[in-house]
Amino acid sequence: MNRLRYFVEDQIFGVCTRIGEKLHFPASTIRLYFIYATFMTFGSPIILYLVLAFWMELRLHWRGRSSPTIWEL
Repeated sequence: MNRLRYFVEDQIFGVCTRIGEKLHFPASTIRLYFIYATFMTFGSPIILYLVLAFWMELRLHWRGRSSPTIWEL
């Protein structure tokens, strides 16, 4: 079961995991809140989730460019 969970976390950007690490909450609790909020508000947290995922990917891209490896020089 853990193998499946880690596969899903890697494929779905890891937003809840990252938020959990920053706020010192379990990622599973944050995922449940996202699911509950999505059903209660007819899907608007999905937009927030996608914005956060985009921001995290963009941030990783920027960090990679700030310190290039010897092969990129």
